Amino acid sequence: MQALIRNEAVLPNLPSASGVEVVGSVAYVIGDDAPYLYQLNAATLAAGEPTRLFETAHFSSGRIPKELKLDLECLTALTTPTGETGLLVFGSGATAAREQGFWVPLPKAGGGVGAVYPISLSGIYHALRQLLPPGIVLNLEAAAATTTELLLFQRTVGSATGNLLFRLPLAATLDYLHHRAQQVPAVQQQLFELPVIDGKPAGFSGAVWFDEKLFVTASVEDTQDAVLDGAVLGSFVGVLQLPKPSNKVLPVRLAQLELPGGKPYRGKVESVAVRRQLGPGRYELLLVTDDDAGGSTAVTVELSL
Repeated sequence: MQALIRNEAVLPNLPSASGVEVVGSVAYVIGDDAPYLYQLNAATLAAGEPTRLFETAHFSSGRIPKELKLDLECLTALTTPTGETGLLVFGSGATAAREQGFWVPLPKAGGGVGAVYPISLSGIYHALRQLLPPGIVLNLEAAAATTTELLLFQRTVGSATGNLLFRLPLAATLDYLHHRAQQVPAVQQQLFELPVIDGKPAGFSGAVWFDEKLFVTASVEDTQDAVLDGAVLGSFVGVLQLPKPSNKVLPVRLAQLELPGGKPYRGKVESVAVRRQLGPGRYELLLVTDDDAGGSTAVTVELSL
C-alpha cells in the first residue's frame, strides 16, 4: 500500500479544517473552531458561500477560543431510509460544550445546502462513554455512514490500544436524533491498534465510506491530552476492514503519507474524502489538514491498495 501526495493547497479563510465530504461537485468542509460549513469546488477548491451552522459572538478573531468552541470534528454525508441526502456534523464530545451536532439537508439539484437543524448528542454520547476503557475521555474525531450503519471513531491520544470504532444502526440513530424515538440505539464497538511513529501511536482522524470500502486516516501527535495539542509527527491513510465486533484488539495496516521522493509527510491530516477511483485498487483522495494554529490545507493523494 502506498499513499503519495500529489498536491497541497492552502485553504484561505477556512480555519482549523477538521472534516471533509465530497458530494457531487462540492467539497463540504468544517473547522473545529469555526461556526460555518464551507463549500468548495471539489475539483478546483475554489471557495463558495459558507453556511452558518450556529450563532456565536466569539469568532471575531477568526477562531473560536478553545474553551468555548463546539469542536466540530465529525462530518459524514448520508442518505436516509426515506431517500433524503444530507450531512451530519458532530462535536467531539471531549467536554460538555462539545455534545452539539447538526443535520444539514442537501438539495437534490446539487450544490448549496438546506436549512440547518441543531441536534443534541448528549444521550448518545452518554451511552458511548459507558463503553470506553477506564480513564479514557470521549474524543470523537471522525464519522462515516454505510447504507445501514453510522460509524463513529474514537481517537485516544497517547495509547496504542485506545482507538475505538462505535457502530450504530443508521435508521434507529436518525430516529433518535430527530426525536422520532426515545430509546438510545444499541452500540457495538471494536478496538484497534494503529501504527506508530517514533514510538508514538496514531489516532483515528478521518473516515469515509466509498465503493463499499471504509477509508480512514490517522495522525500522530506527541501529547497525552484529548483537548491540548501536541507536536505532529505524521499521518497515515488506508482502508479499514469492518469485522464482526469482538473483544480482541485488531491491528490495522495503513500507509504513511509520503511526499514525492519518499520523504514522510509531517502534516496533521484531519479528514478524508474520495474524489474518484483511478483504476483497480487506485483512488484519488482529498484530505484536509490543520496546523493547530488556525491554518488549513487540502491535500490530493493517490492511494494504491
